[in-house]
Amino acid sequence: MSKLILILAAQILLLAIFASAEDGGYFASTMNPKRLQKEKLTHLRVYWHDIRSGQNPSSIMIQPPVKKYSSTYFGSITMIDNALTSDVPINSTVVGRAQGFYAGAAQRQLGFLMAMTFAFKTGEYKGSTITILGRNTVLSEVREMPVVGGSGIFRFARGYVEARTKSFDLKLGDANVEYNCFVLHY
Repeated sequence: MSKLILILAAQILLLAIFASAEDGGYFASTMNPKRLQKEKLTHLRVYWHDIRSGQNPSSIMIQPPVKKYSSTYFGSITMIDNALTSDVPINSTVVGRAQGFYAGAAQRQLGFLMAMTFAFKTGEYKGSTITILGRNTVLSEVREMPVVGGSGIFRFARGYVEARTKSFDLKLGDANVEYNCFVLHY
């Protein structure tokens, strides 16, 4: 009986070896970095329109803040599908969408965790994205957040963005923010 089990185990092992040999037996391989093109630095300036008011808001709070921290929005989560335009006015040319969320992440100040993708819809960058993930203390004049990745033209992207609030309507909650994006990519 033990010989039969040993023979069956050997056959299974041989089958596994031959099956993996057909595809090289690897799930990953090292690539030659020389195949990548020369790295480029791209500067993009877009205007982010966070619209909470009206019939068709682009920003919707899906989780209200913890009551104790309502003045800092701690614990709140807001989903966004905001227009990115080429200039300050909202009726400027739409060059893409900012899609993702921001969440109240600070108990003692107005600070958000931003997790969003800038999806470009026009021109040279059409179909490409950059992904931003970082801390945004919205009352600071300039906020810096990292670019952690991208797709399309921005594959292997890294860099940072600087955000500057251009306008904020306290009554409606609508905001317009200038984003200067500095992106290294191949």
